Parts: sequence; C-alpha cells; structure tokens
Amino acid sequence: MEQHFGRHIDELEAIVSFLDRVSTEFGLDSGAKFVLNMAVEELYTNMVKYNGEGADDILIGVECDQSSLVIHLVDFDSKPFDYSEREEVDIHASLHDRKPGGLGIHLVKRFMDEVNYQYKDRKTSIKLVKFLKTNA
Repeated sequence: MEQHFGRHIDELEAIVSFLDRVSTEFGLDSGAKFVLNMAVEELYTNMVKYNGEGADDILIGVECDQSSLVIHLVDFDSKPFDYSEREEVDIHASLHDRKPGGLGIHLVKRFMDEVNYQYKDRKTSIKLVKFLKTNA
C-alpha cells in the first residue's frame, strides 16, 4: 500500500489514518504497529522540517509478508541527508551534556533491522525493514 502526502505537518493526521489502514490490512500486532508509526512519523516529520521548500509530495509505502515489514519513504525534491550515517546519540549522557536532536533517528535505527538510504537527482529514498516474529 502506498500514498502521497503533502509536505506539511498538518498531513500527520492523514498519515496516521493511512498507517491504521495498513496495520489492519496486514494484521500487524501492536509491536509492529508501534514501530511502523514511530518510524514513519519521525522520518516524515524530518523530511518536512528540514526540507520544507521541496516542491513535490512525499510518498509513503508499506509492504508486509509473514517475515518482514518494509517501509519506503520517498522525497522527490530534496537535499541529501543520510539518516543512516547520523552520529549516535549518547543515551547515557546527562541531560546537561546532551545536544538537542537525533533521538528520533536513534530510535528508528534501534527498532528497525535495516535502514537503507539512497540519494540521486534530488530524490531521497529510505527503505526500512523490520523482521517480524513468527509463531512457528
């Protein structure tokens, strides 16, 4: 399933609705649904926040089979920013010693099994993979 969304934070309500439909369609359990929502909301928000002047919509796509959940986000008019190479956040540092930012991406990287980034001709493509627990 996939859908295009405008490049503004007001689209989050429509994105949550889309992700609810995806979760129902694929029969995701609460853990997989949480990871799906957290990852998409974090990356979409960053795409809008740090590239608000982009002209095109952002595509969100989700595929699922018995073993994996695959999430695609495509920003068709963007500057390069490789989420997978973002500096690790020191979650053990005191609040006084921490710099703002980066915790959301840290969580995406921790919850997902694969984070793949590609950039070419102003097009950012992010593919996230979460391996699902099977009842075998």
